[in-house]
Amino acid sequence: MMGPAHSLSGAAAWLGVGAAAAGFGHPMPWPVLVVGALICAGAALAPDLDHKSATISRAFGPVSRGLCEIVDKLSYAVYKSTRSTADPRRSGGHRTLTHTWVWAVLIGAGASAVAITGGRWAVLGILFVHLVLAVEGLLWRAARMSSDVLVWLLGATSAWILAGVLDKPGSGADWLFAGQDYLWLGLPIVLGALVHDIGDALTVSGCPILWPIPVGRKRWYPVGPPKAMRFRAGSWVELKVLMPAFMLLGGVGGASALGYL
Repeated sequence: MMGPAHSLSGAAAWLGVGAAAAGFGHPMPWPVLVVGALICAGAALAPDLDHKSATISRAFGPVSRGLCEIVDKLSYAVYKSTRSTADPRRSGGHRTLTHTWVWAVLIGAGASAVAITGGRWAVLGILFVHLVLAVEGLLWRAARMSSDVLVWLLGATSAWILAGVLDKPGSGADWLFAGQDYLWLGLPIVLGALVHDIGDALTVSGCPILWPIPVGRKRWYPVGPPKAMRFRAGSWVELKVLMPAFMLLGGVGGASALGYL
């Protein structure tokens, strides 16, 4: 899928988690719901760091472009060293390592570890990166017409304000993990990456989300529905069906999480 659909699906997924958490007796304070939805929207773009034309690869200028090259080479090296004889040969690393459940869990766990050990500045850094990506994904037309500096300033300002809100007693810094502030920050990052992978699995190429678990003779099996049910990225199915569905589901999930339904 394209960036806007990925971000919308990420936000909708976290709002759905908020509704489920409320149903199981662990309601999210509204700052956790809002911040988590924005982080998840940004994290839903992150697996495409292995593609030089992706939104995330352009979002932070030379830094993200350089990181993209490193991640692409790393992903390709992992693919070559672990592919089975039934897996096709490739010339790059797109839709390999960063599109697996292993990557999602490692990135989320790493973010949680950084948040709880690095203090306020680490939390601000995590928020800044994901809020910039959320702006790029959810407001992609406006972001493309604006300068990168303006988007970065918006991300930095939003990160500072939201971190200040979360730091207030009862606002949710220790939601779900009593006594351990910001351990939950990794959850929307894991969810965003997995939602991205599921979205890509619906497209023509599928997605090797299950790696390294083999399916048949393939270790990098492209998971997806029957080919007749798949669509091309950017097609009318994505724009006219999935994106409105994500907005509707997100609205219902958010209302349920806040107790309005």
